[in-house]
Amino acid sequence: MEQFAFDRLRRWPDIEAPNLFASDASDRLILDEASELLDTLQGRDVVVVGDRYGALTLGAAAAHGLSGIRVHQDAYTGELALAANAERFGLAGSFDSHPLDASLVSGARVVLLQLPRSLAELDEVTDLIARHADDDVVVFAGGRIKHLTLAMNDVLGRSFAEVSATRARQKSRVLIARGLARPADAPRYPRVDENAELGLTVVAYGGAFSGTTLDIGTRFLLSFLDQIVPPQATAPPSAAVGQPAPARLTAIDLGCGTGILAAALARQNPDWNVIASDTSAAAVASARGTVAANGVDDRVSVVRDNLLSKQPDDSADVIVCNPPFHVGSSVHTGVALEMFRDAARVLRPGGRLFTVFNSHLAYQADLRRLVGPTRELGRNTKFVVTESVPR
Repeated sequence: MEQFAFDRLRRWPDIEAPNLFASDASDRLILDEASELLDTLQGRDVVVVGDRYGALTLGAAAAHGLSGIRVHQDAYTGELALAANAERFGLAGSFDSHPLDASLVSGARVVLLQLPRSLAELDEVTDLIARHADDDVVVFAGGRIKHLTLAMNDVLGRSFAEVSATRARQKSRVLIARGLARPADAPRYPRVDENAELGLTVVAYGGAFSGTTLDIGTRFLLSFLDQIVPPQATAPPSAAVGQPAPARLTAIDLGCGTGILAAALARQNPDWNVIASDTSAAAVASARGTVAANGVDDRVSVVRDNLLSKQPDDSADVIVCNPPFHVGSSVHTGVALEMFRDAARVLRPGGRLFTVFNSHLAYQADLRRLVGPTRELGRNTKFVVTESVPR
């Protein structure tokens, strides 16, 4: 068993590379600013939101002897990394994972928060704190200075009477919010909008990418919806009299976001089983709302997963994917390449992977190497859509 140290934290099972780190100076600054209060509290009084790989949770537990810290991490890989790091440092009993709901923040006295890039996500988190935390709660919200904006102060100011900033240290800063203002209106999330272009209702929680709007890459991929079929689906075999009907086809929306692609696939193909999969808790909650709002939740299963780890080999006929080109705030293609590898594993022989990506990324060679023969279905000024066939 190792003694806790920030530089010994690992990102696994998330992408690991020499330029990707499991903690940074903002984690240490948040903990230092909150240290005096943490010394006076029980673990249950402390809530951690947005801990990437365990630096805040395990740092607080190790330095202040806390157990029962309540934690919410949007990324499933973050949850897995926190659990693995806790085992390494003998701190497995120091925290409990929670969804982003009242159980997370009810009666909380201190909230340690890694500031999200999305103002909507910050708005949802602070609104939840204002509704359910202790009257005297103090929020220590930190991040790298290059990612902080004055708009973050404004969002915090909707729920707190006092918002102040600490001195900068190692290119990091902490915003401290106190003086809780209980909201009188209804919760602002999830947002629900009708997309007239698609004829779909879109549901989005604060942390969901693009909110209720249609991402332009997804829009381009949807223009090929009538081509998103495996070869056998174009002329399905007829079952002989007395023989069981052919098995239903399975499609997966990998990195489903708010579930727009999954809902569109299910609506166009009522005889398909559709799986919507994402690592983000906000995306999964949003996708569940979207498929329910469009009446296809009986045919769409929404799964929170690390890539497709919960899907067996050779189990899907179609996979659609709009992969990210970044890991956190760092431009990195590692996640996309892992998506391609897992798609190749999960696709049945004769299945198809349909991918949309920024044209400058030129993933075609990677798709041929990791999946199989790949052809371009279309291209515009920003994006390329490809079809890949597993070997």
